[in-house]
Amino acid sequence: MPDQPEDSRLLATLFCEARTFSYWQDRSVPKALVEAAFALACLGPTSGNCLPMRLVLVRSPAAKERLLPCVSSGNYEKVRTAPIVAYDREFYELLPRLYPRTDARGWFTSNPALVEETGLRNSSLQGAYFILALRAQGLDCGPMSGFDADKVDAAFFSGRRWRTNFLLNIGYGDRDKLRPRLPRLGFDEAARWE
Repeated sequence: MPDQPEDSRLLATLFCEARTFSYWQDRSVPKALVEAAFALACLGPTSGNCLPMRLVLVRSPAAKERLLPCVSSGNYEKVRTAPIVAYDREFYELLPRLYPRTDARGWFTSNPALVEETGLRNSSLQGAYFILALRAQGLDCGPMSGFDADKVDAAFFSGRRWRTNFLLNIGYGDRDKLRPRLPRLGFDEAARWE
């Protein structure tokens, strides 16, 4: 049996040829693709099947106007179809349905620090699954950290239990405006066997 994966085309789509985009083609993103990617992202593992990721899909001009003051000036032009990847700080309320094997809800009801840690960590995992699912369907992504999370929370989640994790531009990237790929760390620089 060879050591090479059988579907090198899929690996190229998800990783080798995929890039972080800042410039976009003027093409609309079909809602059905985004909804399908969300369904796929929910299949990825999270601790206790907690599924804390929540999305706000910023498409309308009014919603974009609310988002723009929250991002750094260098990111104004990047904000296109920019879902806000958030997490629900009361995700555990759904655990009786999502993880019925035991009282998983009880793990969180009296431990706010565990709620925050679990929500952020697992919504980050789900956000990564979401990126891969979008790429698998031919869409490009541009995750962003250049924003004020408190401002995003105030603009979109006032009085809600959701909290912003990161922003994620999605669409059809303009490959003509890509710069050369930046260096990556080698295995020996970032990992070790023990």
